[in-house]
Amino acid sequence: MVHGSIPALITPFRHGIVDEQAFRALVARQIAEGTHGLVPCGTTGESVTLSTKEHVRVVEMCVEVAAGKVPVIAGAGSNNTAHAIELAQHAKRAGADAVLVVAPYYNKPSQDGMFAHFKAINDAVDIPIYLYNVPGRTVVDISPETVGRVSQLKNVVGIKDASNDLGRIAKHRALAGETFIQLSGDDPNAIGFNAHGGRGCISVTANAAPRLCAQLQEATLRGAYDAARTIDDKLWPLHKAMFCEPSPAPAKYACSLLGLCTDEVRLPIVPCSDAAKAQIRSAMTHAGLI
Repeated sequence: MVHGSIPALITPFRHGIVDEQAFRALVARQIAEGTHGLVPCGTTGESVTLSTKEHVRVVEMCVEVAAGKVPVIAGAGSNNTAHAIELAQHAKRAGADAVLVVAPYYNKPSQDGMFAHFKAINDAVDIPIYLYNVPGRTVVDISPETVGRVSQLKNVVGIKDASNDLGRIAKHRALAGETFIQLSGDDPNAIGFNAHGGRGCISVTANAAPRLCAQLQEATLRGAYDAARTIDDKLWPLHKAMFCEPSPAPAKYACSLLGLCTDEVRLPIVPCSDAAKAQIRSAMTHAGLI
């Protein structure tokens, strides 16, 4: 079962192109540090500014380096249903274990429209699907009732929920069942999310602090919440710093401090300001990472 710390991986760039060597090294480092799963080409991976060719290549590399050691949940989201199906088909061919499909952004579909979107992907590609609800980015919100309805589709197995509403976990459990896998999309509420019945976190912070995030998740999943809080006290400033400016610029700068990649991002995201860099460096020091 998918569980634990699952980084939403950054996509390193160098001089405007995907830095394949750096990406492979990032994936290998994640696995060595105890990460429980991987999400390439999600929001943090700047999926919306990757070409389809780049997107497919990043997923392929992630699967190759992971080599079955941890599950790979490939980003396959789009506000164009046909394109989402295309990305899911590519993920299936690449050997990904599942796909992460965000609610269609910008179009503002109805609940019936979102159901039809997910059903079309479910019917077109035989691969496990995780819904991704992030109203702050998509404007639309997948209601608990729609989650319950979509969960009845044969390939839909779970959700990444970034609504910041812990009350939804019980609602989802009631409507989608005990086996429906619920993953947090917000690092700051990872402990509370699991306390309510979640199974892990698709994490931005884990790009910079994979071992600490994995240890925190392992502690919560065995019920050792005192130990988890001790770890989270180290990570709290970093959780905040990861969104002090538009993501993933802070995550990329944090990784650059560790010598893992450049801090290069693609427009319309810009590199961190000096003030943000100071905040991130301070948070990294607080966590004992530099």
